Amino acid sequence: MAIAGHSNGYTTAALAFTLAVVSVSATVSLYRWRRRGEDLECRIEELEKSLGSTREKSASERRGRVKAQQALREALSQSESNDLHNTIYPMRPIGTIQSCFSTRNGTPRQPLLVSLARACLKFDQALVPPASLEGLEEYSHCWIIYVFHLNTDIEKLWRKPSQSKLKAKVRVPRLNGERKGVFATRSPHRPCPIGLTVAKVEEVQKDRILLSGVDLVDGTPVLDIKPYLPYSDSIQGASVPNWVKEECLLAVASVTFSDTFSSSITSCWKLIEKKSLYSSADEFKSLITQVLSWDIRSMSQRNKPQDTSDADSSIVYHLVLEGLDVSYMIDNESNILVQDVSLPNNLEEDVAAT
Repeated sequence: MAIAGHSNGYTTAALAFTLAVVSVSATVSLYRWRRRGEDLECRIEELEKSLGSTREKSASERRGRVKAQQALREALSQSESNDLHNTIYPMRPIGTIQSCFSTRNGTPRQPLLVSLARACLKFDQALVPPASLEGLEEYSHCWIIYVFHLNTDIEKLWRKPSQSKLKAKVRVPRLNGERKGVFATRSPHRPCPIGLTVAKVEEVQKDRILLSGVDLVDGTPVLDIKPYLPYSDSIQGASVPNWVKEECLLAVASVTFSDTFSSSITSCWKLIEKKSLYSSADEFKSLITQVLSWDIRSMSQRNKPQDTSDADSSIVYHLVLEGLDVSYMIDNESNILVQDVSLPNNLEEDVAAT
């Protein structure tokens, strides 16, 4: 019996010790959790203070930048007796046009006249993040602000504006060469060579926009794009001069193709189809028809003196589309015959080298 009592006492003591250890352990764990919670609260408080300080510093820097920009604009506006040429604005291209029109010749005089005229606007990813294009696919058309980079007088206009001798009046094709003030026309030769056009948005991709109905030459630098808004961009009751309404003056009577054209386009198409904006040779042929449906010749070509009734029929004109040289003739009745299509000499050399 003594032994049993001793055993029970030992068990009770062991249980009490165990309970004491568990209690102490729980107390220590609770203390640690409370300490961690207090440390976490202190850390959150420190981060909130740091965030508030950073925000205030950022706001202060922004206010400083705004004041500096205002002071710079004021200084520029007052310098050199308010000479406009000393005013500088931070503009640079955000992208470049890849167009079916390889040269200025043949590029439509206005947008949307050639529905098959396609282009791809490729953005500079360092300037235009992909998120910038989100939502643009919901619009059918967009405005494009660009630079007339192929103007022959652009060098003088920018580097030596006082010597540019920009003409105040330009010849208007619809008026058969009659002159109008440059600001009453869409002439590319302007005091500031910036163009504005509208195009149909076909598809918006990560870093590019596929467009149609364009009047932009290949390589055109783009400054900005804006969505077309019918409620504000289409003005009901707007009026224009009568000569602007005369469409038939530049329209041709017909566009036909020679018997040898089909074989020529088939041969050429095999060399360009992988990089072309068009899906087939037939679609490319339709593009040629649409482009030549308007008289694309310059004023000097159209008004060239003729000695005989069929003198113009012996003149072969050239149009470069998608890098291909399209040759054609036009008679006095404005009937066009497309003779041939071929690779320009420089492209023939590149193909031969490959």
